[in-house]
Amino acid sequence: MSESFDFDKYWIGKLAKGISKEVGDEIVNEVLEDSENISQKSSRYDVFEWSDKAIRKLESLTNDEETKKILLSCACHQSQEALQPYRDLYVETENIDLVIQEMQEDFKVFIKDELKLEEKYVQKIIDRKMGFAGRRDGNKIIATKIPKSDFIKEWFEETNPNKKRALFCHCPRIRDALVDKEKILPKSYCYCGGGYYKNIWETILQKPVDIEIIETVIHGDEVCKYVIHLPDLNENS
Repeated sequence: MSESFDFDKYWIGKLAKGISKEVGDEIVNEVLEDSENISQKSSRYDVFEWSDKAIRKLESLTNDEETKKILLSCACHQSQEALQPYRDLYVETENIDLVIQEMQEDFKVFIKDELKLEEKYVQKIIDRKMGFAGRRDGNKIIATKIPKSDFIKEWFEETNPNKKRALFCHCPRIRDALVDKEKILPKSYCYCGGGYYKNIWETILQKPVDIEIIETVIHGDEVCKYVIHLPDLNENS
């Protein structure tokens, strides 16, 4: 990624597009007030404070479903190329369990070979059912994120709950501010993280799925956990 890439500006741009698409341009400027002062160079405290203010404005100007859709649209995504084998497997088999199994096997390879984790950490991740594949429970999938990949070892060993939350969080915009136990964002902010799973399963199934937040570190939980509610499907399982 280019050194000139500014993730904060990029994310604010996605937020603006999501607001415009979902509820029109009228409230974009109101929600994004003072966003011109926020960039990758800003202190994480300032980014956190601006984000808190912006999301609370968004919640006050839109209903719950609109807020959710807007923030889901701000997510980072897996590439279509990376997801295509799982899409192909589902088309061939119409069996979500086989897809999840394949995703989990690929995930194990990733954390062993790409992240170079020691076996004890690999096993801890597997035992806690973390990873992008999730686990199926009837017509839903429970997905628990892994800690931010750069900090997995530190997360497992950290005992301070606030530092542990910061080590876990995948969002570079607000991660460092989580060390301050007094700071929380509206829970809806984490629909951004949920959009990652929405993209995965809508790409595989080619049907809409609904996302529910169960746990999030910005509200004091130890991990971030989501439910992916699946559409009705005819399966060979």
